[in-house]
Amino acid sequence: MQSPAPRIRRSVQRKTRQALRLSKKSLQLLLMLCGAALVALVSIGFAMMADYALEKNREWTRAYPYLIWLIMPLAFVLLRWCVMRYAPYSAGSGIPQVIASLSLHRDSPGKLRLVSLAQAIWKIPLTFLGLLAGASIGREGPSVQIGAAAMLAWGQWCQKIGLPLKGFNTREWIAAGAAGGLAAAFNAPLSGVIFAIEEIGKGLDLRWQRLILLGVLAAGFIVVALTGDNPYFGTFHSSPLHENMLFWALLCAAVCGVAGGIFARLLSKGLAGCVPSALRHHVHNHPLRVAALMGLVVAFLGYLTAGGVFGTSYDVAKNALMMLPQDSEHFSLAKLLATVASYWAGIPGGIFTPALTTGAGIGVQLAHSVNMQEAQSVFVLICMAAFLAASTQSPVTASVIVMEMSGSQAMLFWMLLTSLVATVVSKQICPQAFYHYSAGRFRQLALSEDARQAAAPARTGY
Repeated sequence: MQSPAPRIRRSVQRKTRQALRLSKKSLQLLLMLCGAALVALVSIGFAMMADYALEKNREWTRAYPYLIWLIMPLAFVLLRWCVMRYAPYSAGSGIPQVIASLSLHRDSPGKLRLVSLAQAIWKIPLTFLGLLAGASIGREGPSVQIGAAAMLAWGQWCQKIGLPLKGFNTREWIAAGAAGGLAAAFNAPLSGVIFAIEEIGKGLDLRWQRLILLGVLAAGFIVVALTGDNPYFGTFHSSPLHENMLFWALLCAAVCGVAGGIFARLLSKGLAGCVPSALRHHVHNHPLRVAALMGLVVAFLGYLTAGGVFGTSYDVAKNALMMLPQDSEHFSLAKLLATVASYWAGIPGGIFTPALTTGAGIGVQLAHSVNMQEAQSVFVLICMAAFLAASTQSPVTASVIVMEMSGSQAMLFWMLLTSLVATVVSKQICPQAFYHYSAGRFRQLALSEDARQAAAPARTGY
């Protein structure tokens, strides 16, 4: 009769191996949650800085309105110089840099350079100064690049000290941090997951592992736990219109699709692509002069709207949803142009919130044009989603973000319908999605830098 000792020993060994496998998976989950917590905390701190900058901007522009003609161009020149001198990959939104990084080969040094911690560190104070000066920019795009950099740095540190992270690669850390940054910035956990799949993963072969998606959700839920479940634009209390809702939705989709397509095309082409060919050489060779000119343009638009276009214009969109009157009937056009001018200046700053507030302005104008003032909040809500969708060509992300930011679950179907139609209209004007078009430029910039660094040792040796 066989002794039970060998069977007991094999059983103990099997249970031990199972326990070790379980503990490794648990440790991996814990490490991902720690990275999500890091992204959430950085996003909260960045949001507090941005809110402080917006508050101070309102104070100084109201107390000394004549200073906008001096401070705006000087601030734009300073910010552009800092980008050129210290942080060439921090210009603009931050989302194209993440997409470009994910599209590069894993052995390319530019892959890490685009979302390095050094670039992210510069992004924070430069965006803060831009908001303080009054540039028409948002913090959500920068939060995506900052989140990607923070999560990548965390993953690299974990691997450096030998923690078990088998199965994770650089691309997944970057994607998780970027989507977590958006979820934390908007206080919208579900939007981060949708954004990761629809926008970041578009055209890329990314493996969305369960732990990655849990990390994205965790970043958003940690912000909710620390700051409260407060929708960004307050809670939407209206409901779909009982009559002709389909007609009004399609009208909003058509108008926002055209406006969003023009907006995306202007951003994609840049100032050099919009001026006569004789002036393009000057635009390329004198970026600081261009920045100063764009600062004057934003100052002029701010003067026309009593400061309404400065910063994110968050108050304008929130007041529009609350059925309050709008100070300027031309706000939406002024906001669109101010955002384009701020982007053309080459300074850090996103377009997410400015696009939402531009859509809110379009909604107010449409409601008044068709004599539907009592339904203003409905027009504003669906135009916010439609204009953002037309600008980014990401209809599901736009709809879910607006839903979570306004607590408007009852309107999700109409926002999805409007966003899908607006995206189709926008593609007729700007065939390629703006973020991915801009990502191509950053990709070429990174590859050029890689080639230059590779050639430097050869020249030195020769």
